[in-house]
Order: sequence, then C-alpha cells, then structure tokens
Amino acid sequence: MDTAALNDWYRQHHRTLPWRETRDPYRIWLSEVILQQTRVAQGLEYYERFVARFPTVAALAAADEDEVLRLWQGLGYYSRARNLHAAAREVVSRYSGLFPTAYNELRTLKGIGDYTAAAIASFATDAPHAVVDGNVYRLLSRLLDIDTPIDTTAGKKQFATAADTLLQEYLASPGHAGAGSYNQAVMELGALVCTPRNPNCDQCPLSSNCLALKNGTADRRPVKKGKAVQTPRYFHYLHLTDPCGRTVIHRRAGNDIWHGLYEFPLVETATDTEIDPGVLPFAATWRSTIRMPRHILSHRIIHATFHCIETDDLTALPIPEDWIVIPSEHLGDYAIARLTELYLARIATTPANPR
Repeated sequence: MDTAALNDWYRQHHRTLPWRETRDPYRIWLSEVILQQTRVAQGLEYYERFVARFPTVAALAAADEDEVLRLWQGLGYYSRARNLHAAAREVVSRYSGLFPTAYNELRTLKGIGDYTAAAIASFATDAPHAVVDGNVYRLLSRLLDIDTPIDTTAGKKQFATAADTLLQEYLASPGHAGAGSYNQAVMELGALVCTPRNPNCDQCPLSSNCLALKNGTADRRPVKKGKAVQTPRYFHYLHLTDPCGRTVIHRRAGNDIWHGLYEFPLVETATDTEIDPGVLPFAATWRSTIRMPRHILSHRIIHATFHCIETDDLTALPIPEDWIVIPSEHLGDYAIARLTELYLARIATTPANPR
C-alpha cells in the first residue's frame, strides 16, 4: 500500500461533500443510508432536505412515518426510510438522543449492517474498521486480482479480510491520515478512477501494486455469481375522479413492494390482460387507458396500466373501507411510489390515450 500516493491523490481529487465535512455520527449515518442504491448527485439533494427538516436524530424520531416517506419519495427501496425512522427512535429511547459511534452499538440499530457501522465509526472517530461497499469490492478485486464472486458468502468473507488487512497496513505506515480518511479515499478511488468500465488505470495512485492490471484481468473483475431473477407483475390502477375534483387512494399493506406508500386502487392480474369494468361495485365511465413503460425494480418488472375513470360523487359510493377520498390537488401530501409519480407527471403534460 503506497500510503503517501493514496493520501496525495485523495487530497487533490476528492469531491467536497457536506457529510465529509462533519464528525457528527447522525449526519454521517443519514448520508450513508441515503446513498445506498443512490447516486451522489441525487443523494445530495435528499441529504440536504433531511438535514434541514430533521437537524437532529430527536427531530427525526419525533416525525410521523408518512412525513419521512414523503421526504424519501423518489429514492426507492422504501424499507431504508422505515429503518431510518425506526433507528432514530431507538437512538432516542436507548441512548437519550446521543447517536452512538461504537461499532458494536451501531450494529444493534435497525437497518445498520457491517458496512454502515464501519463507515459511521471510522468517519466519526477514526475507529479502525474497514468499509466494503460496491466501489471497494471493485477496487480490491482488481488490486488483489481476486476471482471469488463478490455475491457469495465465501467472497464476502474474503473481501472483508482483505479490506481489514489493507487498512491495518495503512495505519501502520508513516504519514497515515487515520481510518476515516483511508476509507473515504478507497471509496472515492473506486467511484472516480477504478470505474466499472474503462478504469483510468494511468491515474490510479495504486496502479503499480495492482495485480489485475499486471495480469490483464481488470475488465473481468469483480466476479459475480449471477443476477437475481426479475419476476413480471401486471398492475391495473384505477384513477377515479368526480366532478368535485376528488380522487381515491389507498395505502399499501402487507409484506410487498412499496409497503406503507399510497397509490390508486389496484387490480393485479396474473398475465398481461385487460380488466373488466365490472371490477367496480358502482357505475362509472371509463375515459382512457395509459400504459406506462416497464418499471424495473431489483426483483420485479412492473407492467402498469392506469385507467382514468369518472363517476358522479365519490363520497356517496359504496367504496371499500381502505379507500380514502381526497381532493386531487392534495395528492402531493401523500408518499407515493416513483411509478405513480411518473404517471402523474405524464398526464400533466400529455393528453390521455383513448381506451
């Protein structure tokens, strides 16, 4: 490990980001949760929004879940937001609102795994815990030319050991800048230089030690065992309106995608087929149908159709108990999935297609 070269590269090339300018474990935690499965450019906006609305962990703990989900809207993986809220409440109840920095204490909080605990502990206090995120997996797999799949139990153990060994070597070197700086440096190196495609090896401060570069295997690292199968699902949303400007929504429940978010009443079919207007227990006029592009999630491909339906008076109809009648203009007050958000943006700018 060329400590001086890594330190120099990081000082010259790292991106200036607000969570790197603080030792506050709460703000570091916020950034780490937001940045999971999220690009930095997008995550920055959400981070600033959360910090402005919830400047302390106590403020986040005191919020209701709906507000947290509304602020999270657009980031996807909504279990992260629910875990964030639950962990904030745990910090208030168990630690009197003082966010812990010890790795073992952090690991007990809802939604905090090995990576996040290591990141918070090292960034806040320079605790000697190595972080291993996607960028670090890629960097280590090339630096050490490891061909063990990163998405296997054996691979995760091997990479965790390798990451810890390199961190200890760095901390034993003269001129090291601490565990937090090391972890930030290797993550940034993976993000900016050791990229998935066409890595900039000539700009890498560790290139002279890179075994994959020496062996000509950089384009084959890291190795993955296989991708998850994406199951197709077919959603028919009933966008009901009446002349008074009202619509109907309901909240998703159960152990399914988008749990806790709001959406228009939904009919799910087993195949890509039309639905019968008889699904509604009252008279209504079906005005138009809008088929959305495929909506791809990690394990699902959603084929969604929105049916624009008019009826006389939603408040006078025999609707199910879990349907909520609201003014259409208040839809923005509810946390909705990205798919519904895309549909609303589409109908705001494009005339509906005839049924």
